Amino acid sequence: MTTEQSAAGSPRPDAAAEKADTAEKTEAAGKTDTAGDTPGSAARTGSAARTGGTEPKAEAAKSLAGAAEPKAGAAKPKAEATESDTGGTRPGADTVQARAGAEAKAVRADRVGAIETGNGKAGTTASGADELATKAGNDDAKAGAAAKDGAKGAAGKADAKAGSAGKDGAKGAAGKADAKAGSTGKDGAKDAAGKADAKAGSAGAGSEGKGSDKAAGKNEDGGDKEGKPDRWEAFASAPEPVPSRIGRAARAVGRLLIHEWTVAAFASLALAVLMTWPTLRYPRHTLPQDYWDPSLQTWQMAWSGHILLTNPAQLWQSNTFFPESWSFAFSDTLLGYAPAGMIGTGPEAAVLRYNIMFVLAHALATLGAYALARQLGAGRIGSAVAGASFAYAPWLLAQAGHLHVISNGGIPLALAMLARGHGWSLRYGYRPERRHDGWVYTGWLVASWQLSLGFGIGLPFAYFLAGTVLVAAVTWFLRRWVIRPVKRPFGRRLFIADLVGGLLFAGVGALLAIPYFKVAELHPHAERSIGDIDLYSPPATGFLTAPAESRVWGALHEGARAALASHAEMTLLPGFALYALAIGGLFFSIWKVRHRVLLFAGVVVTMVLAMGTWFFDGTFTYVPLFEYLPGWNGIRTPGRLMLWTTLLLGLLAAGAVSAFATRVREVYAERIPSWPSPWLRLATLLPLVLVIGEGLNSTPHPVVPPQPAAMRTVDGPLLVLPSNQSLDQPVMLWSTTRFQDVVNGGSGFTPRQLDDVRRVTVSFPDQVSVDYLRVLGVRNVLLMRDQVAGTPWEVTVDAPVDGLGITREEIGDVVVYRL
Repeated sequence: MTTEQSAAGSPRPDAAAEKADTAEKTEAAGKTDTAGDTPGSAARTGSAARTGGTEPKAEAAKSLAGAAEPKAGAAKPKAEATESDTGGTRPGADTVQARAGAEAKAVRADRVGAIETGNGKAGTTASGADELATKAGNDDAKAGAAAKDGAKGAAGKADAKAGSAGKDGAKGAAGKADAKAGSTGKDGAKDAAGKADAKAGSAGAGSEGKGSDKAAGKNEDGGDKEGKPDRWEAFASAPEPVPSRIGRAARAVGRLLIHEWTVAAFASLALAVLMTWPTLRYPRHTLPQDYWDPSLQTWQMAWSGHILLTNPAQLWQSNTFFPESWSFAFSDTLLGYAPAGMIGTGPEAAVLRYNIMFVLAHALATLGAYALARQLGAGRIGSAVAGASFAYAPWLLAQAGHLHVISNGGIPLALAMLARGHGWSLRYGYRPERRHDGWVYTGWLVASWQLSLGFGIGLPFAYFLAGTVLVAAVTWFLRRWVIRPVKRPFGRRLFIADLVGGLLFAGVGALLAIPYFKVAELHPHAERSIGDIDLYSPPATGFLTAPAESRVWGALHEGARAALASHAEMTLLPGFALYALAIGGLFFSIWKVRHRVLLFAGVVVTMVLAMGTWFFDGTFTYVPLFEYLPGWNGIRTPGRLMLWTTLLLGLLAAGAVSAFATRVREVYAERIPSWPSPWLRLATLLPLVLVIGEGLNSTPHPVVPPQPAAMRTVDGPLLVLPSNQSLDQPVMLWSTTRFQDVVNGGSGFTPRQLDDVRRVTVSFPDQVSVDYLRVLGVRNVLLMRDQVAGTPWEVTVDAPVDGLGITREEIGDVVVYRL
């Protein structure tokens, strides 16, 4: 270079260069294409700017400067911008230096353009272009830059300025000196024109229809100003349709239906229907396992629903065991099912209700254990194993006639909700940001509901919750103030939720316990003794023995069951598949080692407690609980503590299966192609299939004895003969039509007065028994002809009653004596 480039604002050393500058800065309008596309293009208005090795920053941006058109004209622009030849772009070059000196070339304006005014066309010649260039040749003239999406023009005062790249193309910079870098717009190169004439206004950024296309009546994207559609609109993506209110509701329902918990709930329900089949095959006429204890429990649900609708104050004074008081507390009450008892009347409705609740209890147990395992950190398949093993363990098949034992799903569900509310997980520990007091309230409510179903399994649950609260409080205090003083937020709202929920749970327990304490006071002989515990304490072999109702192991374990005193309470096999998975979970699991040790310790402790007095006479295990914990002496079957063993084994198994599923996903991700991923994924379901397979049942479903017509018409108080524990329970069911008072009843113990009634009425009808029943308040006696075979009444059923002051009539197969 012979001459250094002038500083900004200083006069140009070469007038010819100045002319070249201004000639290029002539007002530009109209639609511009790439240089040379329009046949009417005149001469190029600039030469390739060479920098002696320094290249412009813009990547070969095409600078298009069109000739100006008047507003009213429609002629196409004739002057095209020149294409800056940079010799290739090189990133990082910030300026374009123009070659100085005598090389400044005069711009040849062959045709500047056809300018169409409102009165006509005025053609400009090359000399006219020079005039325009002279007018705009001042150093302060600025180049207008127009781009819809932010393309900005920069007018250089002295030196040439390089165009900068725009959002989707190069941004224009109009220079006054040697070379100009044109600006490029959002969808292509856009016009950049200097201010040359007073008539030519610079196009504003983002305004359509202005700038170079203004005179032609076109907007910058090719669309017509008068409302014609944009020619590029066909290539744009279709706008997303706005859903209607019905559409939004349908989408919300769809999202709800595919949610994990919705799927888990429906899957639990479907599995319960299949695993308890044929419970729902004849739901109005059959009961699972037998019709003795299930008949008692059908009456319990019916009574609680009926009395709460009619006379809630008499809840505990039931219509059975007349004239005993507090008779509803003679056994576990299933009071939590009272809302179901409010629907329907009569024995058939009661049986249907029982069968439905029987299936739902299995579904809730599955869902509750699944929720607990998920909250603690297990995967979906592992949690499904925990849920299925908890609900369908083989030992529970022997408890099919005890709905209060089957109804255990509230235990894991309440624990899952409480853990969720406190932000605690076995796998991830305490996470304060996940705390939610609403889950805490709900957890305590579910725990209270579970307690209302009966103390048989509710009392150990209550003590477990009390122990958990105590241990958590002590651990919290030590970790925050003593051992590792770290601020661990708890929150006032969470504390209030625990306080209110704990008081609610304790209040429900206390209110339910009062009637049982009354019964214990009125019937001292009903209190359990260590001798009663001995009768139902299973040996260690019971943990490997399945009940007869097990379809898989029932027949194979017949010999082992023969050595047990009580089959229903001593066959405690949780499943061999569950044992294997739990043992595997000790060595391969998602749980930490210390958590596996704690779970295994819980399994051992609960097994020892379930053995009752069999384990070293229970001196240091079960007996202290029996003697010192309030209410524990009311539990006569320690084997039902196997419920906790099963839950802990299920959590160990869930850890192993979840770890296996995680490893399968890792293998799947590493393999290219993914074979044999489908087989490996199916293999993760094998533990679930094995656990469910062991839970298959062969439970009998006997037909319930039909209600005699006399039970629908005869008033109470009445006595039905023959009377014993097993025969009285169907009588309780028959009374659900009118709920008249009946002397009959079956429960966990037999009141002394009912024993006296059965002893005295063996010779009925005679004067002694008639007088005794009259004193008791009995008005009618029903003698069942189809049940008198082999009893004293087989002879006396047709005996005359003259002289006894009573009448005799027959209603169907029942002989009715009116006292």
